[in-house]
Amino acid sequence: MQNVEQVRFNMIEQQIRPCDVLEGRILDLLHHVRRENFVPDSKQAMAFMDMEIPLGYGVSMWQPKLEARALQELHLGHNDRVLEVGTGSGYLTALLSSLAGQVTSVEIVPELSEMARQHLQPYHRENITLAVGDASHGWGEGASFDAIVLTGSTPILPEIFKTSLNIGGRLFAIVGEAPVMEAKLITRVSADTYTTVNIMETSIAPLQNAEQPKRFVF
Repeated sequence: MQNVEQVRFNMIEQQIRPCDVLEGRILDLLHHVRRENFVPDSKQAMAFMDMEIPLGYGVSMWQPKLEARALQELHLGHNDRVLEVGTGSGYLTALLSSLAGQVTSVEIVPELSEMARQHLQPYHRENITLAVGDASHGWGEGASFDAIVLTGSTPILPEIFKTSLNIGGRLFAIVGEAPVMEAKLITRVSADTYTTVNIMETSIAPLQNAEQPKRFVF
């Protein structure tokens, strides 16, 4: 166990702090929500590595530094209502639920949603709602959120995610196509005004059924 804690400490100090994640509550959270409990048994050796971890079905856990940076940029509060598109292993779901008031997490692959449910069960988080479905173009007719995070990339960001934000709401999305993608933080300033900040370059697998750019056919 001591060895695991040392490796966790090294992950935070060598991967996450150098990525400009310095907020104390985020770093503390990464110590207490055990990443290895959300990693498949066959991939335990990769639990703290600076790499994506394949979960099957074309889905991977994010690099630890991307998870931490997203949490810091979203500036979540205890009353915030969050939408997570792509539950995956449930690890980011657990982190989000530790900071926010309510998390709705939607996964298109039923097997992954069930795996996440089992991973989350020991944490007894009553503020998490897991759903199975396609949220690649929004979720919940007329629903609005204080924060939205897309765990798969999208070549084009559907407008519905921006309009589903409450005023002051934040959207963390990775936009573009391989090999050029950008993690962006979009904030809804008013009913029709948004600001966009480019956070970091990265590259991850796309959401299933992600919106595609129109291609010219000659």
